[in-house]
Amino acid sequence: MKLKKAYIFKSERLGFRNWTQEDLPEFAKINADPDVMEHFPKPMTEEGTAAYIDRLINHYATNGFNYFATEVLESGEFIGFIGLAYQDYQSDFTPAVDIGWRLKKRAWGKGYATEGAKKCLEWAFNELNLENIISTCTEKNAKSENVMKKIGMKKIGEFNHPKLKDYPEYEQCLCYGISKSQWQQNE
Repeated sequence: MKLKKAYIFKSERLGFRNWTQEDLPEFAKINADPDVMEHFPKPMTEEGTAAYIDRLINHYATNGFNYFATEVLESGEFIGFIGLAYQDYQSDFTPAVDIGWRLKKRAWGKGYATEGAKKCLEWAFNELNLENIISTCTEKNAKSENVMKKIGMKKIGEFNHPKLKDYPEYEQCLCYGISKSQWQQNE
């Protein structure tokens, strides 16, 4: 008998939940995949992934949201994350709540990132009552930029990401955004 998961919310095909330490093996595989991490300076180690899970759990405890552990409802398969994170690095767009995603390769091309991001926007605007959401990616990350467009976000600008200043090939980033009123017009 399959145990019923405690999802914070669900989309048509996906469940969104907080992280547990049991997510480490699968999430470490995703973060170690060079294709998944193509637009980041380097893949993450298992230790780095464990620390990241801890930060996500703490982020949820502090803010009531995070980049949610995301599963396919039909199978229960963990596919990565889709969700929200508070960002306060120095830029013209921050502090702000960011929407982001990172999915295992097997989950690519199925519309999960778009479906999940749309549901996260709905939850952010309706349940958290947030007024604005941003999303960023490296200028060469066309797939993420495409998801941003599909969920109704508009390009705000380009910037040099301060956390990537030691990695010039990744430093130039794009920022997209959407307000609650813009999202309501799209619905």
